[in-house]
Amino acid sequence: MSKKLKIFLGISYLLILSIFLYFIFSQVELSRMNDFLYYKEVQVNLESYISNNFYINLILFSLFSVVWIALLGFGSPLLIISGILFGKWAGTLVSVISVSLGALLLYSIVNFFFKDLIYKLLEKKFSKYIFLFNKNEFFYFFIFRFSGGLGIPFPLQNTLPVIFNMKKTNYFFASVLGFAPGFFIWNTIGSGISLFIKNSENFSFIRLLLSKEIYLPISMFIIFVFITLIINFFFFNVDSK
Repeated sequence: MSKKLKIFLGISYLLILSIFLYFIFSQVELSRMNDFLYYKEVQVNLESYISNNFYINLILFSLFSVVWIALLGFGSPLLIISGILFGKWAGTLVSVISVSLGALLLYSIVNFFFKDLIYKLLEKKFSKYIFLFNKNEFFYFFIFRFSGGLGIPFPLQNTLPVIFNMKKTNYFFASVLGFAPGFFIWNTIGSGISLFIKNSENFSFIRLLLSKEIYLPISMFIIFVFITLIINFFFFNVDSK
């Protein structure tokens, strides 16, 4: 059963990825990739399409994001895209909820079908953190999410709590709260890129970086990274305790 499920998930992931990439590249005019006016046209068309069917597109993006994350997809591209499509506020809201639901779905699948395998592969490597999560799984998983998951690849972050036997409600709400600050920064960057394209007549990388829509969230991101490093040191530096 587990082997069949692995094959199903693998094929499903590749199928969804292929459809997504085909849809994207079928809409792209490769001959105009160096033309900034082309990006302005795309931005205007996207803005018009999204605004005409805002809530439907929000739901469709949310469903796609849930499935994408559940099939071991990475979160960062979704955060930039959601900021571009829906702006920083709506983009943050839909990405936080969708990615949290997708992560919960992945966690539930892995916990049901592959619990023994995950425990065998990861228990020794992450055994020093088990007692922390056993003390207060909600708090430490919230800190874990907030601080970027200790640099662990995102799909592995989502399945790691299997070895802690974490409650699903704690998993979901700790993810929502932990994701929110970082996701807001990424969505703000995506929204800033969209505004830059809309308001500029030609592309300049320096001007892009110096626009407040970009340098402010990047500054926030740098500060956020330092904060997460401090948090990781105080809460997860188990060897020094």
